[in-house]
Amino acid sequence: MATDNNFVQLAIPRFDGHYDHWSMLMENFLRSKEYWSLVETGFVEPESGATMTEAQQRKLDELSLKDLKVKNYLFQAIDRTILETILKKDTSKEIWDSMKKKYKGSVKVKRSQLQALRRDFETLQMKQGESVNEYFSRTMAIANKMRLQGDSMTDVTIVEKILRSMTPKFDYIVCSIEESNDVDELSIDELQSSLLVHEQKLNRSSTTTEEQALNVSTFAESSSSRGRGQGRD
Repeated sequence: MATDNNFVQLAIPRFDGHYDHWSMLMENFLRSKEYWSLVETGFVEPESGATMTEAQQRKLDELSLKDLKVKNYLFQAIDRTILETILKKDTSKEIWDSMKKKYKGSVKVKRSQLQALRRDFETLQMKQGESVNEYFSRTMAIANKMRLQGDSMTDVTIVEKILRSMTPKFDYIVCSIEESNDVDELSIDELQSSLLVHEQKLNRSSTTTEEQALNVSTFAESSSSRGRGQGRD
């Protein structure tokens, strides 16, 4: 029977510059260790020389040890260059609050970033020669950034955007999808699958056409060579 020691240890989330995503992962990690309260509310050490009962001292020692463990997790999650910019590192809460102030950003900054992402989303168009997978990747990257900034982006909005921004060679399949499906019920994965099938058919058709053109050209050159040969005889 499996024991706690056999469970795979959760990896400490490394800070990669995306504060909202990292803080969510880190909070979940610390909650799983039952340490989140130390970051959320912190603890206050008594003034020097204050009289404490044995029970109070034991409780303080216990909290201090837990806080050291949380600080160790944070030190492993945050690069040294960032830690050097944090002036107070006495408690885990001070480190957490400093990171929040530095990287969460003000409401005004976040609103400006979201507006820029919305403009990018609205002007997004599939490029000539771009594959279906590449275009979906670009679209989802912007959509996910918008969601992280607080935008309530729905899958239907993404589906409708993709359908109206494909290159002309997809016009037939786009019309077919819109006529045969309830777009409100169509998932992003289903749309991508349908477009991939159409793209594969287009690629096969293009390959066949090129082969036929090559065969015709080769036959014409061969006939011309035979004609010149007979003329010399």
